[in-house]
Amino acid sequence: MAQEKNLDLVNVAPNAKPPVCRIMDYGKYKYEQSKRDKEAKKKQKIITVKEVKVRPNIEDHDLNVKIKNAQRFLENEDKVKVTVMFRGREITHSELGKVVCDRIAEALKDYSTVEKKAKVEGRNMIMILAPIQNRGEKNA
Repeated sequence: MAQEKNLDLVNVAPNAKPPVCRIMDYGKYKYEQSKRDKEAKKKQKIITVKEVKVRPNIEDHDLNVKIKNAQRFLENEDKVKVTVMFRGREITHSELGKVVCDRIAEALKDYSTVEKKAKVEGRNMIMILAPIQNRGEKNA
């Protein structure tokens, strides 16, 4: 039938039971498929992770500067990785790092949600903040 109409027999869904085939122009089918793939790729949002590094005994002003940077990242819909770096014997007082992480999370609660709670990994304490979705609609 396909040869009579000068068209191709295209296997559209080979994994279906039974496999689905159509009589169509294969070149046109491939073109439409690539167009659909490009459109889907355009709509995809690439999420990047920005990092803010702090120390456990950071001063208030320095911490506020870091919080403003993190806020800017979250407004651009990037995730923020907060890293508290411990040196030497500071690691024995990991509760100080937890306090810093809690202060950052509290300051950014209007802009983010805590995706991964503060946790010690090696000599660092890591917390990940994700931007709140549809924030503009929520404030309106």
